Amino acid sequence: MKLSLYEQETIILYNQAEAAAEVYTHDPRLLEKLRRLAEKYPDQIVKKDRQTFLVPKRCVSVREPYSAERRKAASERAKALGIVPPQKKNTY
Repeated sequence: MKLSLYEQETIILYNQAEAAAEVYTHDPRLLEKLRRLAEKYPDQIVKKDRQTFLVPKRCVSVREPYSAERRKAASERAKALGIVPPQKKNTY
């Protein structure tokens, strides 16, 4: 069954007593990232089931949005270093 974009939610649960957070997601990019991290750091990031992972709480953060100036400066630094962003894959 295909879920609508609205139904493809991500839920992050944690409490103050435990060091890990549970991440449940249908976001394909986040799932791939979590799978790669679980392979690279199996002692810290654990795959519970197809869409649920346990991650250290320190990996969960809420950041201040980038300003236009900060984004432009980062782009210029990346260009100067020859860093090219990954190309999006066509899924059709």
